[in-house]
Parts: sequence; C-alpha cells; structure tokens
Amino acid sequence: MLGFPTDTKHEPKCTVTYGVMGHLDPKQPPTKRKPFVSVMNHHFVQKTELIVPDELYEIIKNEAFLEKNTPKYSRVIMTLGEITSGEFFNEYIKRGNVLMLSEWRTGVDKVYTLRDGILTLYLDKESYEKAGLVGKPDGVKGKRGTKPRWVVEINLRLPSMLHGKKGFERIVYAFKNVLNTPVTWLFCDLGKQPLVNDPLEVKFPHRVTVQPKVFTDIEVSLPPLTPPTSDINIGYESEFEDFAVETHEWFSLVSLDSPRVKLDDKVDSFLCRYVPPGETHMKSRLVSITWKGFFPSSWAHNLLVEMLQNTPADVWFSMSTLGFGIGWAGDIKDCMILKPPNAPKEYILWEVGR
Repeated sequence: MLGFPTDTKHEPKCTVTYGVMGHLDPKQPPTKRKPFVSVMNHHFVQKTELIVPDELYEIIKNEAFLEKNTPKYSRVIMTLGEITSGEFFNEYIKRGNVLMLSEWRTGVDKVYTLRDGILTLYLDKESYEKAGLVGKPDGVKGKRGTKPRWVVEINLRLPSMLHGKKGFERIVYAFKNVLNTPVTWLFCDLGKQPLVNDPLEVKFPHRVTVQPKVFTDIEVSLPPLTPPTSDINIGYESEFEDFAVETHEWFSLVSLDSPRVKLDDKVDSFLCRYVPPGETHMKSRLVSITWKGFFPSSWAHNLLVEMLQNTPADVWFSMSTLGFGIGWAGDIKDCMILKPPNAPKEYILWEVGR
C-alpha cells in the first residue's frame, strides 16, 4: 500500500477566493479586505514574483516601475543582549520600527523574530527552562515524534520595558547568561528616513539592495484565464474548482520555467501526459519579474497597488508572495493573486497555509 498520510488536519491547505476588489484609493489603499489583507498577513516576505504579458511589461517598464520598487535589507551578527541595550534599543525599537529574523534550521535551532516591537523566541525545552521566561507550548500537542517546544513573546515597546525595571532586568539576565549566542539576523528598517547616527553601523552590517530578475520572451500556450461565470447550478462549483486547481498549477509551472508550458514543447505523451488546461490555447509571450530577499509585507502590498493602478482594464497579471517559514515546523504562507482579463475589479486569490 502507498504510504499516504491519513490525518490531514494539520497539513497545509489551499483556499481559493473569487471576488470583487471594490474602489481603490491610491492615497489610502485598503489593507483589511481581500486580496490586500492576504498580502499584509505575511510577517516576512522572502520572494515576490510578477508574471505579466509582454505588452504589460512594456507599460510598467516605461513608467520606471522597477526603479521605484527596489527594497533594501541588511545582514548582521548580533546577540539578543545587543538588541535590548544601547542606542540600538532606543532608536530602532523604542522610537523606530524594524523587522528582524534570525538564521535557523527548521526543527533544530532556536528562532528569534522582531516585528512591531514584539520579540518572539522559539525555544527548546531546555533553553526555555534555563531562561526562566514566561511562554506557552508551540506546535501540535500530542503529536508523536516531536519534542516539546516553547514560544515566548515580549513586547519591548511597553512602558515597563526599561532598564532598572524588575521584569525587564529578568529578560536582560536571560539574554546575558542563557540566550547569549551571537546569531546572524536579516534586518529591515521600516523608517522613511535613515538615521544620521546609525547604531547598526558599529555591527558592520552587509547591506543588500535587491535588484529584480527579469526573464523576457517566455513563449507559452496560454490557457483561458477567465473563470467560469454561469448561473449558480449544480455543476458550477466543480467547474470553478477544476479551473482554480489547473490554473494555479499552470502558473506554478511557468514560475518553475517548466518546458511543459512552452509553446515548442514536444515531450512524448508516454513520458508526460500534462497539457495546459482549457480547450483553446493562445500563443502568448510572458515576462517574469522576481524579487528575492527580506521584505516587509507593506512593500509587497504597495507593489500590488501600483500594479492595479498601471494595468489596463483588459490586461491580466498574476502576483505571488512567499513568506518565511517561522517556528519549529517551518510553516510557510504563500498566496497568489490573479487579475483576470477584461475584469478590472475582479480577482482570484489562492492562499496556502495552515
């Protein structure tokens, strides 16, 4: 028998939403409704990819679109004690706003994150007990083959988080005597203006400016990207489900640069039975634009808003956003948004996660 898992309760799921975006105000873009909230739900973004037809790429290229969307981040080695002391603590945490994510191996190393002033520690049982901090169990309870893990959340922006306060000194003690190993961090400053006396400079950071990778002249057999729109009947749900699964698979193959979606693909049907979905296909030339690094969700949100503003009503595009797997299980959030052709206000959203 094949060893397929029988319990899928804790396995990642993919949900699909087909809806209308409503009015888009560029001065106050929405953040609380789909599909925008799905992008904002990513705590940290490691990859964003646009797949657009060639004619749309010419439009955004002429608008200096790529030059405006160049995110920056840094790589630096620090201890937890250095984060909670000195000018770094005062400027970046108490007054400013930064994102930080430590290096880790999934299920092996301790993981630290900093977002909105909240320092989150994913610890093994031994480190948690030695540190003496208050936390809660992490992961699926009672699952065989897993070791007990703990997660500790510390809001460093609270008024009580000051040197000399009893609770804060307890945290400082744990960082000095237990959790004192230097680790490599990914660091992103969300402030609009750089600091004159940057306290990060004394840590000798490696600064990175992300340049997008652009792949042009991708000739494919383009399937119909318009979802089935018939009256509600017995077969409508199954038709849309098939469309959603097949379209997401097709875009995934385009992202992987698979030869199966190329126009000149001549693979033997005995070796591979895959064909693009739909009964009719069009010859089309696509462009893939990919950013990889360490970005805030607000950057990906702004990218989506600019794409919606610069895309003609009859042209389609897709945007996928991949987050980092945080915690011991390394659960990764992924979402893909498709603006269908000839539908300026409609969207199809795929969300993968627990």
